Amino acid sequence: MSKIPFNISAADGAARTGEIVFPRGEIRTPAFMPVGTAATVKALTVDQVRQTGADVVLGNVYHLMLRPGAERVAALGGLHHFMRWQRPILTDSGGFQVMSLAALRKLDNDGVTFQSHIDGSTHRLTPERSVEIQRLLGADVTMQLDECVRLPASRDEVERAMRLSLDWAERSKAAFGDQEGRALFGIVQGGDVADLRRGSARGLVDIGFDGYAVGGLAVGEPQDVMLAMLEETVPELPADRPRYLMGVGTPDDILKSVSRGIDMFDCVMPTRAGRHGQAFTRFGKINLKNARFADDPRPLDEESDCPAARDYSRAYLHHLVKCGEILGMTLLSWNNISYYQRLMGGARAAIAERRFAAYAAACVEGWAKGLD
Repeated sequence: MSKIPFNISAADGAARTGEIVFPRGEIRTPAFMPVGTAATVKALTVDQVRQTGADVVLGNVYHLMLRPGAERVAALGGLHHFMRWQRPILTDSGGFQVMSLAALRKLDNDGVTFQSHIDGSTHRLTPERSVEIQRLLGADVTMQLDECVRLPASRDEVERAMRLSLDWAERSKAAFGDQEGRALFGIVQGGDVADLRRGSARGLVDIGFDGYAVGGLAVGEPQDVMLAMLEETVPELPADRPRYLMGVGTPDDILKSVSRGIDMFDCVMPTRAGRHGQAFTRFGKINLKNARFADDPRPLDEESDCPAARDYSRAYLHHLVKCGEILGMTLLSWNNISYYQRLMGGARAAIAERRFAAYAAACVEGWAKGLD
């Protein structure tokens, strides 16, 4: 039995809403976690992130291992104190970098050796070391180390990585032990192969975790394949434990995944788009680089409670983007994180009132209509 309560308050079809309860606070689900890879959500202060309504942020083992170092963060009071975020933090285990930095790593059955993309130094990451780093950081949610495979890939390659990830899951569980007030999540792998997904999920459930993540999706496959894999995986996972779809995604991806029983999401997309002049809104995605906005006095969304969306004209935002001003990146990132949180808040309310399908349809209709 997990020591981290997950209280489901309502369901509408497979979609559900509730709270994951940690000593540092509750995570309201469905939840979107802003990505704070290097102990910062890029371009934003923690006060701005919290103002958007975010309950939890995500940090990354690989990047924090390289700098400033987990032991240093621990000596400075832990990641929450270090970055001045006093609510829950989930830390990714480094498994994504096994895929994304494939040219800079050597993988074996025991773990992975990385060559730093910063200075060329070598760093060894095993399931045990990944858990240790996350303990030193003070993570509320620790993720097992896994191997993520870019799709498309052969069945043999997908199955090898899935079985290695299951072995690492068992080792991660043993290394994690009993940490009061903290959770350990296992990660389902299996690529785009349905029976491997089901087998991975069943294997993780046999080991037993506080929550279950679905990894290795949104890595090259079409959306319909991703959704099909969720439909194969989610029924195999315990209904009373949180389900986390890693690295996803667009607002449309998120709503479709919520309807299939996913509770938690993260993605770099809102802040990355903000740094490149793009705004997510209830009217769809807006490219502020476009010359049509040079004389547009309207805000991004006069109904938003985010100052970045409500208080600055599109003309001014266009000007900032065209000039490469840092303020433009900050305002658009702030708007985007706020929009994602507003989307999730609307989903939670709709599920509670059993009108989620209508809510999702209205969102899609708004994106399709656009600005005008």
